[in-house]
Amino acid sequence: MQFIDEVKINVRSGDGGDGVASFRREKFIPFGGPNGGDGGNGGHVILIADPHLNTLIDYRYKPHLKARSGQDGMGRGRTGKSALDCEFRVPVGTLIRDEESGTMLADLSAPGARCVVALGGIGGRGNLHFKSATNQAPRQFEPGTPGEERWLRLELKLIADVGLTGLPNAGKSTLISVLSAARPKIADYPFTTLVPNLGVVRVGEEESFVVADIPGLIEGASQGHGLGHAFLKHVERCALLLHLVDVLPPDESDPVTNFQVIEQELAAYSSLLAAKPRWLVLTKWELLPDAQKEPLLQRFATVAAHMQAIYPISALTKFGLPKLTMAMMQAVREIRQTVADSIAPLPDAPTKAGKVKESDDFEEDMDDDLDWDDEE
Repeated sequence: MQFIDEVKINVRSGDGGDGVASFRREKFIPFGGPNGGDGGNGGHVILIADPHLNTLIDYRYKPHLKARSGQDGMGRGRTGKSALDCEFRVPVGTLIRDEESGTMLADLSAPGARCVVALGGIGGRGNLHFKSATNQAPRQFEPGTPGEERWLRLELKLIADVGLTGLPNAGKSTLISVLSAARPKIADYPFTTLVPNLGVVRVGEEESFVVADIPGLIEGASQGHGLGHAFLKHVERCALLLHLVDVLPPDESDPVTNFQVIEQELAAYSSLLAAKPRWLVLTKWELLPDAQKEPLLQRFATVAAHMQAIYPISALTKFGLPKLTMAMMQAVREIRQTVADSIAPLPDAPTKAGKVKESDDFEEDMDDDLDWDDEE
């Protein structure tokens, strides 16, 4: 399935039904009078976060979301049928922005989170509501209010606990394939990874965390160079970032310099990313001669003092992987507990007001609902 993380959609809620002006004038009933019913309410357009979706591709080809309008009122005091709300599913982690103003309307970061993006119109009142002692035959009624129409931009930010960053071919895809059941494309050329990949790392039978692998970054990524800059938003939600560095690059470049380049790009892209907890992971450790390992660690200890930890690993020999996995699980566990302690309980969701119970009978009897066009 094609990965789409940003789309533009048009939403249109339903109009409210019009009220009606009608009068009862039946045989053997000495006094008639107004009996026009109210119009039904239009349907809302609602977006719901669905954990079973991971792309916005459905809305790339069907960008117009529309709810039905309410039914007009009828004689005999009958209210028109209110339209049902239209609910559309989006992936968890979807941001909803108003296209015109750029205002963020909602962040659907939890499964089942809902946002009403277009309110349905309210049904108008029939002439039954305008009856009074001085106006016993009112002909006025209210039209229904129109629904809302707007253009929205949906942006998907994947939900993951740990994010992997680094230069192309730093070993990100290899690491996620070893730690989880994810099977990203792996090859010996840059930009093998073209879209983000998610993998679930299981620690024991009851604990797990999610790792996100994004396309590799290059120098100038914060200005739009390469592919990774377009997907950096997917690691903004991660609680922990791993900066992977190849200790023996194929182009014989300096791994310390490569590390500094990517750190500068992360800081230039977002201060939020620069402030996130980050660990330095030195990949392909088995390729480095033993005599060069300690000097390299000392160099990194100097330039990577802001890193919380440094882990040399080898995906081929599994060196350092158990230690790294357990450390990530412990860090994720602590971060989850901190977030849970800081979240206040949510209030009960308000019930939907204004909706009128649907009538059991919508058939109009034109013989009984005569318009009082000629007074006698």
